[in-house]
Amino acid sequence: MTQLPFPLAEEPDDAARESARKLFAGEVDFLKGVVAMDGLPPDDRTEVCFAGRSNVGKSSLINALTGRKALARASNTPGRTQEINFFTLGDERYLVDLPGYGFANAPVAVVEKWQRLLKQYLSGRASLRRAFVLIDSRHGVKAVDEEIMTLLDRSAVTFQAVLTKSDKIREKEREKVLDQVREKLSKHPAAYPELVLTSSEKGDGIATLRAIIAGLD
Repeated sequence: MTQLPFPLAEEPDDAARESARKLFAGEVDFLKGVVAMDGLPPDDRTEVCFAGRSNVGKSSLINALTGRKALARASNTPGRTQEINFFTLGDERYLVDLPGYGFANAPVAVVEKWQRLLKQYLSGRASLRRAFVLIDSRHGVKAVDEEIMTLLDRSAVTFQAVLTKSDKIREKEREKVLDQVREKLSKHPAAYPELVLTSSEKGDGIATLRAIIAGLD
């Protein structure tokens, strides 16, 4: 099998950048937190979700995308927040924040309940266009990341790897991590063949990710 190169996503042109900026500068509101499938809002609009292990910088990335400092709130305790959080992006999109995985401190029963809900959500959400799987630039793909990627493969949900905290690693080390990420992704058929390199702190890659989301319908 030919290994996919997984290049870095190109920056959007001026028109796409401005269109995406306007979208994310508009109305973004918290809609609801969902703990069971019967609580999901109607799947009547384009939806993207964000998944990542605890402390990968998921809340910071969502806040950077939307330009809101506290839209998504981080929990310092893995497994503490067991809700799927829905945010409205304008009138035609949902941003969905999945709880951080890697449940070192969560009871087994809680983990099992969450994993069931996650599987049901991923396999039964017709409006879900793409999942963004966040990978820490300093550490690359870990075993827990592979578990969520395999689940996305089985659910036939296209996912795109987004590397976070790119400002926290030197360029030479970053290339090694990118090679490791590409090698891991090549084994997952649902992986979208482009990477996005981001820094919520510096703003790197934010315009690119906004444009990707704005371009999905």
